[in-house]
Amino acid sequence: MDGGLKRAIAVELGFRSRELWQPGFFDHVLRSDESCDEKWNYVTENPVRAGLVQIASEWPYQGEIVIIDRV
Repeated sequence: MDGGLKRAIAVELGFRSRELWQPGFFDHVLRSDESCDEKWNYVTENPVRAGLVQIASEWPYQGEIVIIDRV
């Protein structure tokens, strides 16, 4: 994510940028439907693991997966 956008979001939410964003990340190419389903399930369960909701469907910010067809 662009540094300027990260900073703007942090300021809007009242954080210093370092407090809001983790220092690094790892990307991962999803090469199969099974891998995609596995990762999506992991991500949707994060609010449950964090104790923010009892079940994943209660979390209002689920997002979506966009398939990019690389020809």
